[in-house]
Amino acid sequence: MTTIDSFTPAGTNLHFKRIGYGAMQLAGPHVWGPPRDRAAALAVLREAVALGINHIDTSDFYGPYVTNQLIREALHPYPAGLHLVTKIGFLRAPDGAWVPAAAPQQLRDAVHSNLINLGVEALDLVNLRAPGLDGADGSSIGAALEVLAGLQREGLVRHIGLSNVDADQVAEAQRIVPIACVQNHYNLAHRGDDALIDTLAAQGIAYVPFFPLGGFSPLQSTTLNEVAAAAGATPMQVALAWLLQRSPNILVIPGTSSLAHLRENVAAGRLRLDAAAVAALNRIGESTTVV
Repeated sequence: MTTIDSFTPAGTNLHFKRIGYGAMQLAGPHVWGPPRDRAAALAVLREAVALGINHIDTSDFYGPYVTNQLIREALHPYPAGLHLVTKIGFLRAPDGAWVPAAAPQQLRDAVHSNLINLGVEALDLVNLRAPGLDGADGSSIGAALEVLAGLQREGLVRHIGLSNVDADQVAEAQRIVPIACVQNHYNLAHRGDDALIDTLAAQGIAYVPFFPLGGFSPLQSTTLNEVAAAAGATPMQVALAWLLQRSPNILVIPGTSSLAHLRENVAAGRLRLDAAAVAALNRIGESTTVV
């Protein structure tokens, strides 16, 4: 079922509100170690649920373990209808490096670790994070998907998604197991997945853009600022609103450790951009003014 405010991926019972929350920023600097302010991190998680968010994106390799443990402390026992979506396929080295970890035992261990740290008996949705560090690398993900499919048959994983993949990897995965969502780098200035988003929408598959606001450095654009001023909104609210209007299967998961920014992000769901604003924003991806 799809509405302007919600999306249910085909073949699932996951009823996502389209504005979710990405928990990555709750960990310490560089997504490593504990938060600077644990009480504030817990407050953000509780406020997210109070504001109606029912989609929290996380992973045991954030911290590592930190964000999942915070989520459990803040929200367990979890309210009905809250979907916790996690990722596997990487781990953190002792020096903080991001290391691909897609061997069968590594994937099994990652699922069990997420189960323990979140305090659940089964994971609503697990995204396999493909190995490319700077985008999809085109490598086969079939062997890893077979492992995840086995964990799904065991009842430890309810639904399976993909992250950091291209169209060929999506097709490979779909020959093995139904795919509920794809999570890739996409925003106003990073438009390489336009065709993939449309293909997934036609199949009823959710698309979840990571770095929806530009990544560790926010989007900067004169056009974005002008549209925001005319709309009486912040540039980041406009960037989120554009994503929500781009396609009905897009689910946004902006992350923040600030209560004020969290509330601004949720308010972006009420912002409707007119055709002229959308047309102007669509041109940002070809502009040299965006960094």
